[in-house]
Amino acid sequence: YEILTSDWSSDVCSSDLWRTALPSSWRRGTGGHMLRILSFIDESGGTELTLPVTPASYEWRCAGKIETVRLDQLGEISLPAGRRMGECVLNDILLPAQLYPFCVPGASADPAGYLRVLESWCRNGSPLRWIVPGTSINVPVLIESITQGEKDGTNDVYISLSLKERRKPEAPVLSAASSGSDLAPRDTQTGASSAKTYTVQKGDCLWAIAKKYYGDGAEYKKLAAANPFIKNPNLIYPGQVLTIPAAKNLPSAEADAPSTALAESANAVWDGTGWTIQ
Repeated sequence: YEILTSDWSSDVCSSDLWRTALPSSWRRGTGGHMLRILSFIDESGGTELTLPVTPASYEWRCAGKIETVRLDQLGEISLPAGRRMGECVLNDILLPAQLYPFCVPGASADPAGYLRVLESWCRNGSPLRWIVPGTSINVPVLIESITQGEKDGTNDVYISLSLKERRKPEAPVLSAASSGSDLAPRDTQTGASSAKTYTVQKGDCLWAIAKKYYGDGAEYKKLAAANPFIKNPNLIYPGQVLTIPAAKNLPSAEADAPSTALAESANAVWDGTGWTIQ
């Protein structure tokens, strides 16, 4: 067999190049059509393997994913749900033990040699590109499985190749504004941000903010301690930006401000706008 190392730009795969590479007797079959040549290129190493005999047929299946939803009183509707990977099974690929007149030019009578390369690609998950010149088949694939056997006692080997389209996962790209040190630390168990910020709005009080984020308004003193610029937990102003730590990271509450101590000694309750004596 022949493995070529070359620059496999789109020009290499053009039908004109393949026509000039073939002898005139092979450029067209009896029906006046150009001889199909099926080849695989290892994108990681740049090597190419051309099948020694073109299979009698092939089918490339490309399909979308459709999800059917049943709606009350409307019946079923179909919605697009992404795409499926293309796939193909090449059956009855002949790896000849002797050169026949119908072999592709440059073929080798070495079934074991072809199998070594194909099986290596299959085992290693090599990123391949399957090309059928003169058609739209020019797709990245992986070899999922290889089945081999003999049929007629000639030592010719017949194989079937199961191909799956290969696609790299696409990771979301973070904008510059949300990258680097500006990102809040993440909670290692839940993945949620372990530190938030909140901008004080008109009518807010620290008790209500603590109630919103921690489920307990009594944590407002600890929240005040987490924001050292707050000198009196009862006095916050619109536009102030509060750090809201994770509950487990709240610091201990500082000593009460004089106004708070006085209010508590008088059995007063803060209602968000002022103190009410009980």
